[in-house]
Amino acid sequence: MSHDKRLRLAISLLSVAVLAVTGCGSGSLSSSLSANSGSVFVVGTDAPLASVTSFAVQINSVVLTNSGGSTPSLVSGTPTVDFARYNGLQSLLDMNSVPAGTYTGVTISLGSATIGYLNTGTARPSISSQAATLTSSTVNITLNKPLVVTTGGEPVGLRMDFDLRQSIQTDAGGNFTGTVNPTFDVRTVARAEPGAYIDEFIAGVMSVNTSGQSFVVQGPHGRQFTVKVDGSTEWDGNASLSTLNTSSIVQLSGHFDAADSTLDADEVAVLTDTGFYATGQVTYVTPASGPATSFDLYVRGLEPTNTGLTLGQLATVNLTGNEKYFIYWMHNPFTQFLFNSSALVPGQALAVGGPATGAANASAVTVARIHLRNWGFNGTIVPSSQNTTNGTFQMKIDGFAGVLVPQNVTVYLGADSDFRYGMGKFGDLTNATQIRVVGLLLKNPNNGQLVLLARHVDGFNFADLSTFAF
Repeated sequence: MSHDKRLRLAISLLSVAVLAVTGCGSGSLSSSLSANSGSVFVVGTDAPLASVTSFAVQINSVVLTNSGGSTPSLVSGTPTVDFARYNGLQSLLDMNSVPAGTYTGVTISLGSATIGYLNTGTARPSISSQAATLTSSTVNITLNKPLVVTTGGEPVGLRMDFDLRQSIQTDAGGNFTGTVNPTFDVRTVARAEPGAYIDEFIAGVMSVNTSGQSFVVQGPHGRQFTVKVDGSTEWDGNASLSTLNTSSIVQLSGHFDAADSTLDADEVAVLTDTGFYATGQVTYVTPASGPATSFDLYVRGLEPTNTGLTLGQLATVNLTGNEKYFIYWMHNPFTQFLFNSSALVPGQALAVGGPATGAANASAVTVARIHLRNWGFNGTIVPSSQNTTNGTFQMKIDGFAGVLVPQNVTVYLGADSDFRYGMGKFGDLTNATQIRVVGLLLKNPNNGQLVLLARHVDGFNFADLSTFAF
């Protein structure tokens, strides 16, 4: 999507009113390629279960299989992945070199896992977790089409969709039993297909090559990637290649390059240039109206991991009034008007960044930057709320986010919003239909009502990719 299109979308919507997952190991990808091999990347996403805040599971290995045997693992080390954090977004898990060949299946080996959920017995929500019991630690899957790896060819990939709804078992009353039957939908994706697009990848900057229009990043567990930028790359918050330093942590979106397996960035946001970031969802804001003085953040992503914050727990971010506010994928004069300390609300997906010294105490975190990010909100369409003239409808959000956002929310669609997974057009948005809207949750500055600026509108069968144009 071009900058001009996104700007027009943002202006039109205003006028009418989405990592700790890369593999362990070191060295850059280019140095790991060998003769008679090709590059294979792994993209992770999920199909959510409404009331689950997290499902974190250790991935021991992901190997390609055929009649002749199996490859080395496609993920380096044994990373722990919280699949619930994606909810409509695709994130890079890893990329590795594997022997050239045609592969027809994949075997996923899992380790320990935990389930996190929201406690709502008090006005200020809290988080609890429990160990999960896997019915099987090994999942064998036949690919929808063979994965063909060619020597020196362009990278190909797997899209791993973990179906929380089918996997996490509940009793007759809807309570978690602790048992998980791991259910994945794994698809072969070509480099340029929608299922291979990286919606978000968070990594630390290692070096910058200004003349070469590139920089090297390292994920939280050591894997390095070269990122290329050009004149069409969008930078959030007036950042640029020259403003990056080795204390910068960035969020990237883009595709892998066909020629050299580098990541071609469409968007770059500097989450921090002083070494610390955390991502997650707002669960509580103080005070409830007016300029906020603090908010609780459910921490889903974190770097470094040796601060006072912990993945899967709540942190209280105190606001001094000196913080800078940004909106991912939106760069125009309306940003500060739409998102500021008076526009913080429970349910928003945020990234915060600043010096690591400000994160020593989870009960009193201080930050310098706050980014509003896309996230997936599940719910049902409010009957008779569809307005084809304005391109709007209302939805009742359910599950975890529904507790945080109890009121109906108006969804705004623009020319560049798209429909996926069984949704093809506005006319498919029928009364009481279950959907997921991936977008930005904002407070309308004119009336204080909550709105969703939609990037994607998904049918409820998220794991069924047969209707998605791969």
